[in-house]
Amino acid sequence: MNNMDVKVKEIEDIIEQFLPREEGYQITVLKAMNYTMRAGGKRLRPMLMEETYRLFNGSGEEIKPFMAAIEMIHTYSLIHDDLPALDNDDYRRGKKTAHVVFGEAIAILAGDGLLNYAFETAAKAFTYGNNQENIAKAFIVLTKKPGIYGMIGGQVADVELTGTRLNSDQIKFIYECKTAALVEASMMIGAILAGASDEEVSLIEKIARNIGLAFQIQDDILDLVGEEDIIGKPVHSDERNDKVTYATIHGIEKAKIDVDRISKEAVADLDGLSYKNDFLRALIISLINREK
Repeated sequence: MNNMDVKVKEIEDIIEQFLPREEGYQITVLKAMNYTMRAGGKRLRPMLMEETYRLFNGSGEEIKPFMAAIEMIHTYSLIHDDLPALDNDDYRRGKKTAHVVFGEAIAILAGDGLLNYAFETAAKAFTYGNNQENIAKAFIVLTKKPGIYGMIGGQVADVELTGTRLNSDQIKFIYECKTAALVEASMMIGAILAGASDEEVSLIEKIARNIGLAFQIQDDILDLVGEEDIIGKPVHSDERNDKVTYATIHGIEKAKIDVDRISKEAVADLDGLSYKNDFLRALIISLINREK
């Protein structure tokens, strides 16, 4: 087991501590929530959160409920994204999606449940940490970035503009909100809980935004040239759903160049901090240059 596998296993153990018990008349939705939470994945957002926390010398238990919460929010977004009304994907991470296994109604409710349960989970940090002010600041970030001025806002623009010829500003807005916002939340929360200054948190937000942009452009590239059995989801889904992406507007080669440029800017900003975390630096590079 390599270092990355160890990190993922540690994060999954943390997440497991906060998953709801499957009982009561609502047991079906609880099973659907846990099915998607246990479906694997890279656990990138809680990993980025924890490593940014460590970057600023954070130590404590208050980070753990936030790590679980950000993965719940990410997972709820995937459940809804896979629905027939949106991307209509039957497989995610090599497994059948929630609406295929449990039906559309339960899948919708499972997504709703994870979003609500994420905030309930994050609120547990107030019983763990001594710095209640920083926990409150982190909680505000957690509520804002996935919302109408973040991830949901980007999703709305993505839905309404599907089938139209997008310009670069529209694509940038969608990517910054739909994808980068949760990366920003993850890294900002880690920095805030560790006691980073406002200026440092702002720089982390910029770094995270560039990571999110590069990550999404790379995702576009993989949708065009990736192999389904490697990336764990159908390829050419954007084309089937009549979606214009950065890679289809600018071409694959230009997209690759921009991924390289944006990622180098993120790494340079990270290197400019007085704090160092070699694993975080390597993680960022590997995320952007991934093949799945």
